[in-house]
Amino acid sequence: MTGQKLLSVDNLQVYYGDSHILHGITLSVGEQERVCVLGRNGVGKTTLLRGLMGLTPPREGTVIFAQEDITSLNPWEIARRGISYVPQGRRVFPRLSVEENLQLGSTASNGVMHNLDRVFYLFPVLKDRRRQQGGTLSGGEQQMLAIARGLIAGPRLMLLDEPSEGLQPSLLQDLTEALEGITDELGISVLLVEQNLDLAFSVAQRGYVMEKGQMVAEGAVDVLCDDTVVCEYLTL
Repeated sequence: MTGQKLLSVDNLQVYYGDSHILHGITLSVGEQERVCVLGRNGVGKTTLLRGLMGLTPPREGTVIFAQEDITSLNPWEIARRGISYVPQGRRVFPRLSVEENLQLGSTASNGVMHNLDRVFYLFPVLKDRRRQQGGTLSGGEQQMLAIARGLIAGPRLMLLDEPSEGLQPSLLQDLTEALEGITDELGISVLLVEQNLDLAFSVAQRGYVMEKGQMVAEGAVDVLCDDTVVCEYLTL
């Protein structure tokens, strides 16, 4: 882990009704660090992000963010603490302009224009299309817009769920550069849930592997990608 811990999760237990989904998840994300969580469909990756964001509240365990226990906070309280969640599926507002979509991501009116400038620096294509309706953008541009909207409030940590889903291979390099820029240019930590191993291994500095709601491996990405046992867990 690089730098001090920003997010620390210990023994997280999450249920959907009577179904026990996450079994004692423990992980951490450092200041200005990019961390990936890898695993096949149905292992609990999205549930992990929802648990961290308070959308599916944990029954046990603790979530410490910036030295504060946020385990029992509501999602909007967690967002105001400085965590931004970009769910799977883009979910832009199709009839609103790019700029209007971005403004909806702000938790306060002050600083919006400053953050718009930072976002447009990172995503210049959105600046060129700022008056264009979100629904008329290409799939790749809509994904950029969804990520940019998560940045507009100036978070300290971004939770990203499968940002490569549905993207053409030719756009993955643009996404890689954007995710690196979130940390390298803006100083924001990233927790990335992904199935695309090429993207995850090229972006993240550290990684975790999930199987059946548990972490089964962790380490530097260069170690994980060379581990034959890990590769068995990630075979789709």
